[in-house]
Amino acid sequence: MFAPRPALVAEELARVLRPGGVLAMANWNPASFSGAMFKTVAKHAPPPAGLPAPVLWGDPGTVTQRLSGAFEKVTVELIPIDFDLPMPPAGAVDLFRTYFGPTTMAFARLDATGQAALEADLLELWSSANVADDPSQQTLIRNQYLQVLATRS
Repeated sequence: MFAPRPALVAEELARVLRPGGVLAMANWNPASFSGAMFKTVAKHAPPPAGLPAPVLWGDPGTVTQRLSGAFEKVTVELIPIDFDLPMPPAGAVDLFRTYFGPTTMAFARLDATGQAALEADLLELWSSANVADDPSQQTLIRNQYLQVLATRS
C-alpha cells in the first residue's frame, strides 16, 4: 500500500509470481475507519506531492485496474474487522502514534503545535467512532479492509 509507484508495484508482483500463482492482499479501504484515519493524518502531514494515496489499493476499482494487465480473475471483497482495544480512545491514539508506522512518521514530521493538533483530531475521530459499552475503559471500532485475490496470467 505504501510504495510510491503503484504501477511498478503491480509489475513487480506479476514478475515474482509464476503464471497461475495467486496474489492475496489485504488493504485498508478509503471508506473505512482506517481510511478516515489516513485522511485525518494527511490533513496535518500531507504526503509528498504527486504520490497517490495508499488507501487507493483498498478501492475495488483502482486495485482491479492496477492488476488487470498481468492478472486475471481479480476478486475483491470488503471484510469487516474490529479494533477492540482494552483502553480508552486516548490510549488507542497513543498506541497508533507509537507503533503504527504511518502515524509515527506523521507525528515526527510535525512541530509540537502540529503534533498537538493532530493528536486532538485523532482523539476526536477515535472517540466519535468508538462503540464500546464503556468508552472510559475500552475502544471498539468497526473497521473493514479490502481482500484482493488475483491469479497471475
